[in-house]
Amino acid sequence: MNRPHGHANLPDPTVHMTTGWHCLHLYYKVDQAALAALSDAARGEGRDFVIKTLQSDASHAPVRMQVSIVSGHRADLCVMMMDPDPLKIDAVAQEIRNSAIGSALVPTYSFVSITEISEYVPSIEQYSERLQREGTSPGDPAFDAKVNAYRQRLPAMNNQRLYPEIPPFPVIAFYPMNKARHPLANWYTEPFSSRSNLMAEHATSGIKFAGRVSQLITASTGFDDWEWGVTLWARSPEHIKEIVYTMRFDKASAKYAEFGPFYVSYAASPEDAMAHLRI
Repeated sequence: MNRPHGHANLPDPTVHMTTGWHCLHLYYKVDQAALAALSDAARGEGRDFVIKTLQSDASHAPVRMQVSIVSGHRADLCVMMMDPDPLKIDAVAQEIRNSAIGSALVPTYSFVSITEISEYVPSIEQYSERLQREGTSPGDPAFDAKVNAYRQRLPAMNNQRLYPEIPPFPVIAFYPMNKARHPLANWYTEPFSSRSNLMAEHATSGIKFAGRVSQLITASTGFDDWEWGVTLWARSPEHIKEIVYTMRFDKASAKYAEFGPFYVSYAASPEDAMAHLRI
């Protein structure tokens, strides 16, 4: 197991994910006073060390790592990481903390989650039943074509959910969310069939943004204060607003969704991020 920069050996056996990956969104704010207190030499040394630490193709890097520049006052820098080993992810955070500029990069928000295949992703049988409810009968050539197409694309879709590639889109939005438990809108008291139908409607809304927005939903029940984290990558900033606004009209969101803070950021190389932050 690789550890960055001579990281000490740590206990191993059960922290690795057997299916899917650990995921961490980590947000930093630049402490200007701490930065100004550093000598030019310490600042340069720390900057170069952090740039090296955040290289996604380095041997010590988690299997997925993306750096982005955050818009707004709550953070300046985001590092998103995914790996089977949570300690490999945390080692990157510790290297940043222990760098010469660690005192100037203050964590302001983090979100801990894991990748998953949602229980609402229909099996082949469930997809077939849905087609029949919608009026397409077995034996109809259209029915067979749709079922065969779904059978062929399902493994790749599930693999992308568990082991996602980060798309080459410049705009990133992240927000946590829950399903409501209010007396008049309790998601968890609805039968599974109703919840599944609502999520199917929700997915249909999202499909309209294919090619413009890529979405990753990670599970955080038992890992963080919210139940899911939603990461959106978009080709253009307006697509973020459009997809979030559009999908809020689906009943699954309009009646049952609760949203946390939204963070919007812009993908950057570690070098460009440090330069942008004037470090």
